[in-house]
Amino acid sequence: MSNQLKEIFTGDAPPAPAALAAKVRTLGPSMTRSMQRVAEAVAGDPAGCAALTVTGLAELTGTSEATVVRTARLLGYPGYRDLRLALAGLAAQQQSGRAPAVTADIAVDDPIADVVAKLAYDEQQTLADTAAGLDTHQLGAAVGALSGARRIDIYGVGASSLVGQDLAQKLLRIGLIAHSFNDPHLAVTNAVQLRAKDVAIAITHSGSTVDAIEPLRVAFEHGATTVAITGRPSGPVSQYADHILTTSTARESELRPAAMSSRTSQLLVVDCLFVGVAQRTYETAAPALSASYEALAHRHTPRTSR
Repeated sequence: MSNQLKEIFTGDAPPAPAALAAKVRTLGPSMTRSMQRVAEAVAGDPAGCAALTVTGLAELTGTSEATVVRTARLLGYPGYRDLRLALAGLAAQQQSGRAPAVTADIAVDDPIADVVAKLAYDEQQTLADTAAGLDTHQLGAAVGALSGARRIDIYGVGASSLVGQDLAQKLLRIGLIAHSFNDPHLAVTNAVQLRAKDVAIAITHSGSTVDAIEPLRVAFEHGATTVAITGRPSGPVSQYADHILTTSTARESELRPAAMSSRTSQLLVVDCLFVGVAQRTYETAAPALSASYEALAHRHTPRTSR
């Protein structure tokens, strides 16, 4: 990640205009309802809000001036004046075509071509937001823990369990001992066996999935290094996570539930983890990966009859 993006998402400098919308999407769900109204207003109409005073935006959103200022600070700006400058910059970028406007939700009567275009845009935006918001220090620490782990347990349910299976399969192919659990009872009974050299990973978009949090808690209390992959870094899962990898909180709609949109960002984080571990363990990972490719190639090659 570039130094500019690190500054944007670690609070060392106010977010650049192009990153403002990503900040709103990522932090919106953790805001109070009144702060969400302010965030939604500035993301939906940056040009209009840039022309408003703090009092005007408070009246427009039915909130208070203090709420507007708190929202600006949560988004990474020292004050409302700085937020207004970013809004003006974002509006200028959108008018020039360098920053796309937020697309509308998919409608029941949308032509299939529009469905493809809207989904493609949302997928691209989700990946961009996740990459921009991913804390590379936390990612590096998680990669380091995985690289030296005796055993890796991964917990997830529903769509997150599919992501967990993908990560476990990737790690197994480079010679690491990794298991994915979607049965909460089995996950907890295995978590009891983890120790200091082990790693436990919980994948939960909401950050509050009990069936993923409970085994992570058990692993945490038994001394394992714990990692949370979540769209809600302030959620309950954070209590038991040594390292938190935040995914983008994509917009949910009637025809595109959260399970679909969250999986895209989770898979990006999983790929980042895998590549990072493969780099750290290249001397052993490369031969293991080659051996797995060779084994699969033999399996897929038709046998000749004698």
